Amino acid sequence: MNEALTSFAQRLRSILGTAVIGLDPVVRLVTIAIIARGHVLVQGPPGLGKTLFSKTLAAALGGTYNRVQGTPDLMPSDIIGGHLFDSTKGAFVFRPGPLFSDVLLVDEINRAGPKTQSALLEAMEERQVSVDRSSYPLPAAFLVIATQNPHDFEGTYPLPESQLDRFMLRIDMTYPSRADETSILGQYGRLNQPDPIAAAGPVTQQMLDAARACVDAVHVAPQLVAYVLDLAQASREQQQVSLGLSTRGALALLRAARIAAALRGSEFVAPDDVKEMLPPVVAHRLVIAPEALLEGITEQTVVRRLLEQVAVPR
Repeated sequence: MNEALTSFAQRLRSILGTAVIGLDPVVRLVTIAIIARGHVLVQGPPGLGKTLFSKTLAAALGGTYNRVQGTPDLMPSDIIGGHLFDSTKGAFVFRPGPLFSDVLLVDEINRAGPKTQSALLEAMEERQVSVDRSSYPLPAAFLVIATQNPHDFEGTYPLPESQLDRFMLRIDMTYPSRADETSILGQYGRLNQPDPIAAAGPVTQQMLDAARACVDAVHVAPQLVAYVLDLAQASREQQQVSLGLSTRGALALLRAARIAAALRGSEFVAPDDVKEMLPPVVAHRLVIAPEALLEGITEQTVVRRLLEQVAVPR
C-alpha cells in the first residue's frame, strides 16, 4: 500500500544524504511537509548548515529555484516584483520577482523587516500575489523554505503570528554529535570539492504524486480527530498562552500525523503519530504571555504540558 511513499522518502533521504550529514530527523520532517504541500521554517544558530540543507532540498525537488537573503533594507518589491516601464511596448509591464519559483529559499527571514516578512502572507496561503489590483498565480509546486536565527540574536525581528501560522512545520536544528561533526569536517574540509548533489538528480513529480495518493488511503478514526481538537482547545486555555493553536494549525497537525502513520507503514493514524508531530507543528504557533516568559516558560514547556494534560483516546 505504502510502497510509493516509502520509495519517495528513501529517494529524498538518499539525495539529501549526499550533502548533509546527521540530519535524519530533519529529513523525515521535511519529507512530511513536502508531501502535505506545507512550508518549512528551519531555526537554529548560524553555521549549522541550515542554508546548505535548504539549497540541497531545493535541488532535490527540481523545478525552478530562487534565493532571497533577509536584510533590514529588503523591500516587498524585491521579493514579489513590480511594474517597470518597457520602452519597446510603451507601457508598464509586470516583472516577476524571485517569489515566482517552485522553491523559494528565504535565508535568515527574521533579519528582514516586518513589512517585507508580511509580503509572503498571500503567497504562502493562496499561492498567488496581488500587485496593483491584479493577481498573478504562483507555480503549482510553490514551496517556501525559510531559515531563521533564534529571536534573541542581534539584528532579528520576530515574525508576525499570521506568518508563523502559515509555516506547517518549524524544525529546530541543534549542534551535531561528535561523530557527525567529524564526518562533516572530513567531507567539507577540502578547499576544492565537487558538488555532491550534481550527479544525483531530483525526485520526479510522478513519485511525489504517488506518495500523496498513498496518504489519502490512511484511515483517521473519529477519536483521533477529537484528540487533535482536544489538544487545540487545551492550548487556547493555557494560562501561560495568549494565542493558542488555530484551526489551520489543527488541520496541519492532523495531516502531519496522517503522513507520519503512512511513513511507518500503517493503514491508520495512532495517537503516537499525533504526539510525534505536536512539537514541530504546534510550538511555533503558540504565543507565550509576557508574564510567563519572565518565569522562564517556553513554547516547548507548553507542548509538554499539553501532552501530559490531554487524555489519549483508546
